[in-house]
This record gives sequence, structure tokens and C-alpha cells, in this order.
Amino acid sequence: MSQSNWRAVVWRSSYGKKMNETLSLSSPNILILITIIALLSGFVKGIVGFGMPMILITGMTVFMSPDMALGILILPTLIANSWQAFRQGFTAAHQVLFDHRWFLGVGGALLLITTQMVPLLSQALFFLCLGILVVGFASLMLSGWQPKGRSRAGLSIGCALVAGIGGGLSGVWGPQTVMYLSTHNLEKQAQMRAQGVIYGLGAILLLIGHARSGIATLPALSLGTFAILPACIGIWIGFKVQDRINQHVFRIATLSVLVLSGLNLIRRGII
Repeated sequence: MSQSNWRAVVWRSSYGKKMNETLSLSSPNILILITIIALLSGFVKGIVGFGMPMILITGMTVFMSPDMALGILILPTLIANSWQAFRQGFTAAHQVLFDHRWFLGVGGALLLITTQMVPLLSQALFFLCLGILVVGFASLMLSGWQPKGRSRAGLSIGCALVAGIGGGLSGVWGPQTVMYLSTHNLEKQAQMRAQGVIYGLGAILLLIGHARSGIATLPALSLGTFAILPACIGIWIGFKVQDRINQHVFRIATLSVLVLSGLNLIRRGII
């Protein structure tokens, strides 16, 4: 079977499965659950700037397949990160693209490549390894340790490798990005803006990559569209809280969410 025929078979099988799953997910109770999870994920993102895909995929995989959950999170993530990226204006967002070009270039390329592996690969070992890395790194930073590298470009590429692979396989590149940004010692608003631009570009690439892999199907994107409004409401509430948090509390909150996110990745890798 040729590669194009193989992709067509995989796509039709994936689409049919998601269509049947969508019909079973159309009940009011399930839609209410999706609304609650989207609202919570938006609230957390509004406060600390990341964690939305992590909460969405973790919460929704309780009652749907990981492939469907991954497809649903794409559009809410794209809209939310666009809002976060341009909150301080277009010029500031454009500067982020230049300042973090190494990270964006390497991470984006790997994200596009690894999205094509999702229909074929088990993610258990990946979640376990990534979770251990995130918990260890965030715990060290909470203790006062700061990562240092002789080459800023080399450090950026190293973080981008992990973020790109993680984003492509699971839609989760927040913890890796925060670890990278922590080496730049940015003030709160600059870090939030940088996270929004990086995550927004990642969400665009995720949509492109999974349109080819068969994950971003019409049923999944339709449910993702439904989740956009509650996610944005949650972000708005989170922004109101975030604007009133001082720099020290913001740092502790961000790292604490990193630890919780990492522990959740370990749980998913073991179960």
C-alpha cells in the first residue's frame, strides 16, 4: 500500500471513529462537562499564562478518547493564545518573534513533524519522562536554583527540542516553554506576552499538522468551537486576578502549576 493510500485509510478510520464519538458526546451532560473544563482551563491560563491544553486534555480524556480531546483543544487554545499574545499590542507581540526566533524555529519544525506520529505511537513513556523532567526542573527553581548556559542559542534549542516533541505528540508545550522563558528573567507582563505568542504560533502549527494526521477532524473542531466561549470567559476572570498578583506570588504560582502539571504527566505515563 502506498503512503498516500495508507494515510487515506488512517484518516477515514479516524474520522469515522470521531464522528461516532461526537454523536455520543452531544448529550447536554457531556456538553456541560466540556464547558466546565474549558472554563477552568481558561481561568488557570488567565492567571499563570499556561496550562490550558494540559487541563483540557486531562479533563476530557476522562470521558472521551485522547485523539478526540487533542482535536478539541486546538481551536480554544489558538483563540486564547492570540488574545494573550496581543494583549499589549501588535508591536510588542512582533518583537517576541524576533527575540525567541531560535526557540520558535526549532520547536515549530519539530512540532509539525511529530504531529504525524500521533496516530501510530503510544504516549505513555513520553508522558512519564516529560513529567519527571518538569517536576524536577520546577522543584529546583522553587528552591532558588536558576538554569544557566554558556550559549543562549544552545539553551534555546535544547528547550525547543523538548517543547516541539511534546507539543506535537500531546498538544502540551506549556511547561517546556515556561522552563525556557525562566532563563530570560522576564518581568510578569513580558513573560505572559511571550507565552501567548509562542503558544499561539504553536496552536497554528498544531492545527496544520493535525489536519494532515487526521486528528483535527470536523467533529473535533466543532466541539472545540463550542469550548471557545467558556474558555475565554475563564481567561477574562483569570486576567482580572493576574493583574493584581505581585511578581513574587506570580513566580511561585507559575512554578507550583508546573509541579502539578508534571505530576499529572507522570500519572498518565504510569496508568
